Amino acid sequence: MRQDSTPSSAQSDHPLEMTVHSLPSAASPARDAAQAKSGRWKMLLVMAACAAPVIASYFTYYVVRPNTQQNYGTLITPARALPDQLAVASDGKSVNLRKLKGQWLIVSVSGGACNTVCEANLYAQRQLRESLGREKDRADWVWLVNDDVAVRPVLLPALQTATVLRVPDAQIKQWLSAAPGQQTADHLYLVDPQGNWMLRWPAELDAAKAKRDMERLLRAAASWDRAGRE
Repeated sequence: MRQDSTPSSAQSDHPLEMTVHSLPSAASPARDAAQAKSGRWKMLLVMAACAAPVIASYFTYYVVRPNTQQNYGTLITPARALPDQLAVASDGKSVNLRKLKGQWLIVSVSGGACNTVCEANLYAQRQLRESLGREKDRADWVWLVNDDVAVRPVLLPALQTATVLRVPDAQIKQWLSAAPGQQTADHLYLVDPQGNWMLRWPAELDAAKAKRDMERLLRAAASWDRAGRE
């Protein structure tokens, strides 16, 4: 007997099967925008954290630090950054001056023979640093020797806590400059932890007034400057 090829009623009544995809949520764009905004804020916060020491340095330099009527030293505007210059240390090794960043630097300049002005400046540097008491570890005292003359042996015991570097005089004068009518070797100079020369003290230093300058600047930078180099 021939079989009927017509689909059964059960098969013909079966509804069509369809795949239904969910529609995009109306809240998705808003959520994406919020996440993007949050990401931008996080990025800005990271950038601000990285830039904080520099911002603090400029804030100290331009706002917090004393004006010219209160300040004993001469403010250097604009400040001059430590040069990318190789110096020779006492042990004969080469040192880039920019490695000195991270500390306040009390700097003097003279030849290795070290005349009476040089001796007075070296003594004032050491005493100024020591007078800072518990804050003294935030500062170094640096003697830049600007010729090839050997340092007199009698000076060496007093220089044990100093950083002594030999730098050509022409290179020093591209960075530091004396007051009118003075020589580079007549002054002491102050460099901030960011490596900016920012202050020149007068020749024949008044140590008490220089100390007040230092203490004022150290207080202003206390929130971001720490002892030692990173």
